[in-house]
Amino acid sequence: MDEKVILLVEDNPDDEALTIRALKKNNIQNKVVIARDGEEALEYIFCQGKYSARNEFEMPQVVLLDLKLPKIDGLEVLQRIRSDNRTKLLPIVILTTSNEEKDIIEGYRLGANSYIRKPVDFAQFAEAVGHIGLYWLVLNQSPPYVRNVQQS
Repeated sequence: MDEKVILLVEDNPDDEALTIRALKKNNIQNKVVIARDGEEALEYIFCQGKYSARNEFEMPQVVLLDLKLPKIDGLEVLQRIRSDNRTKLLPIVILTTSNEEKDIIEGYRLGANSYIRKPVDFAQFAEAVGHIGLYWLVLNQSPPYVRNVQQS
């Protein structure tokens, strides 16, 4: 199975709903898995906890990662994903309300593929999500071992 799953890591129910609505508005029909905190995101990625039965060889096509998360913040999630050989090339787009320079710099330093500040206006947000979907789900060619994880 080669379904292009989107992992949305978002703790704000309103932002989650807006993101889902924006994906649908842009005809992005991919399965979206929601992780509502950093711990749940890591459990999904590494097939632990309630995701222990998930096929470890089916990674998301892209992770949309908020920074301000409960339990484990987004930057630590990013750092843990990048520190594991199985996931270090997994596409990660930081999608956050934070416009703090230190967050932008740290996000890129830790290996984010992109940093997008959530627009306040829904039309702008929907357009941004559409561009994310077009690029990461249609145009971008992921390394084969990101989609089919191999131990290295």
